[in-house]
Amino acid sequence: MITAGESTTPHRLPVPGATLHYEIRGAGPALLLLPGAGGDAAVLDPVADALADTFTVITHDPRGYSRSARDAPDSEQRVSAHAEDARRLLDAVSPDAAAYVAGASSGAIVTLDLLARFPERVRAAVAHEPPSWSVLPDAAEHLALFQEVYETLESEGLAAAGERFLRGVGPVMLPAPESDGAPSPRTAEMMRRLAANAPSAIRHEFRSFAAYEPDLAALSRLAGRLTLAVGERTRPHLPSRPATLIAGKLGLTPALYPGAHNGWSTHPARTAGLLRSHLLGDTRRHATC
Repeated sequence: MITAGESTTPHRLPVPGATLHYEIRGAGPALLLLPGAGGDAAVLDPVADALADTFTVITHDPRGYSRSARDAPDSEQRVSAHAEDARRLLDAVSPDAAAYVAGASSGAIVTLDLLARFPERVRAAVAHEPPSWSVLPDAAEHLALFQEVYETLESEGLAAAGERFLRGVGPVMLPAPESDGAPSPRTAEMMRRLAANAPSAIRHEFRSFAAYEPDLAALSRLAGRLTLAVGERTRPHLPSRPATLIAGKLGLTPALYPGAHNGWSTHPARTAGLLRSHLLGDTRRHATC
């Protein structure tokens, strides 16, 4: 029996300020999947495995997390650096053809920046619930939430910070499907890495990514390549609002995906089917909300 991620091929890519760990599976046109804050390549295994019959799927550990070490590990994470890393990955894996890109949460923010700044590298993109609180009319209130989460981490520890975060965003992190028996070695190793990544994500990514302002003028010229997605069970909670607002400004109808903010993990097969359809243009919608 093939376990999640078993068919991946690992690679290393030196980039300015870091060395990226990335993995490739499948065959077909290139598809780069981007994880949320503190995530890594293995988080995306179920979705990536389901898409490998259609695409050459690229996943990676973003700089500063898991196996992608940064030269300055305690410095602030920047959306622009992550988008440039994504562009370098596409240059390495698909130098002669534009690629498909899909990202969830912080990875969706990177997806928007990549499309706006390097449109020649992106054939089509899906951004699932980018937490760009900066676009909201009550942005200051929600940006303050991430400052509170950071301060709670420093004063009370990771568990208290996680609880403060969940109170702020609402019930949008659904339980993962139950599995039979103990996790595979790859999954167990991933869980250890994610636990180690979490404090760094809170200290160095949450606040700067939430303050990111998408280039709506550039994205409006590229709206035909973009799908904004929200989870069916995320609405009307905070993480659904930026995607809905951005879609409205671009004349797009948000696509509904299964589950909530972590729907890629809780509903990987249905998510993969929708990603395939939206990226290949079968169901992408561009009517005004």
